[in-house]
Amino acid sequence: MVSPAVAAESTEPLEYVALGDSYAAAPLVPPIDPSNLLCLRSLADYPHIAAKALGAELTDVSCSGATAEHFTASQYPGTKPQLDALTKETDVVSITIGGNDAGLVPAALGCVNLLAKPLGSSCAARNTKGGVDIVKAGIDAWAPKFATTLDQVRQRAPHAEVFVIGYGNYIRPGGCFPTQPIWDVDATYIQGATSHLSAVLRTTAEQSGATFVDTYSLGIGHDSCAAPADRYIEGLVPAHVATPLHPNANGSKAIGRALAAAVLSTPRTG
Repeated sequence: MVSPAVAAESTEPLEYVALGDSYAAAPLVPPIDPSNLLCLRSLADYPHIAAKALGAELTDVSCSGATAEHFTASQYPGTKPQLDALTKETDVVSITIGGNDAGLVPAALGCVNLLAKPLGSSCAARNTKGGVDIVKAGIDAWAPKFATTLDQVRQRAPHAEVFVIGYGNYIRPGGCFPTQPIWDVDATYIQGATSHLSAVLRTTAEQSGATFVDTYSLGIGHDSCAAPADRYIEGLVPAHVATPLHPNANGSKAIGRALAAAVLSTPRTG
C-alpha cells in the first residue's frame, strides 16, 4: 500500500472531492466562492485548507443547507446532486452531513433564552418530555440513510479513501450565559445532541470502512464561549465574518489541517 503523500509525490496530484453541508462550506467566511452563490460556499472552507496542504486538485460541492437527499438530488436549480462530482478517478472524499437532517440548528435556536432562569423555558425539558429525547431519536432514525449514502459514495468512487468529518465543539458543558444566551442545562443538552450525531457518524463511517475525523477535541477551548480571538465556532452573535453556529476562518483552518493529517496517515488501498 502506498500512502497518499508518496502517491502525490510520485504521480499526479490527488483528486479530492468535498461533499457536505454548511459546516463544510463555511458560509460568509471570505472570500466567497463565486461558482455557486446559492451554496454560500467559502474559498477558505476546510476542504480548501486541506486541499492546499495536500497539493490536491479539489472539487468542492459542499453547499449550505444540504441534507443527505442532496447527494442524489439537486438542491437548487442548476446545482447538480453532490455525488455527480465523484468518478472512478477520485482519490479522496470528505463528507460532513447530518446537521440539517437532524435539525440541529433549529434545535439550538430553540434553546435561546435572553433572560436568566426562571424566566423562559428549557429546550432540554421540552425535547425530553415523556422520557424520549426527540432530537437524539431523530438522529438514530437517520443513521441508516447515512449508511446508504456512504454505500453510494463507494459505488461512484470505488478507489477513493473516504473521510467523514464530525461536528465540533459548539458550546462547553454548562454554557456561558449570558455571553451565549443559552441556559446551562440547555447548553449541555445541545452539545450532547451534537456529540451524539458525531458518534453516529463515527460508528457508521467505521462500519463502512471510512475514516472518521474528530473535530470536537481540536475545538476544546475554542468553542463559542471562548474569547472572540480564540473561537473556532461562532456564537449566536458572530464576532467574526461567519454564520452563527458555524466554523469561522480559524475553525476551518483547524479542521482542514486535521483532515489533511488524516489523509496523509491513511494508507491508500485503491
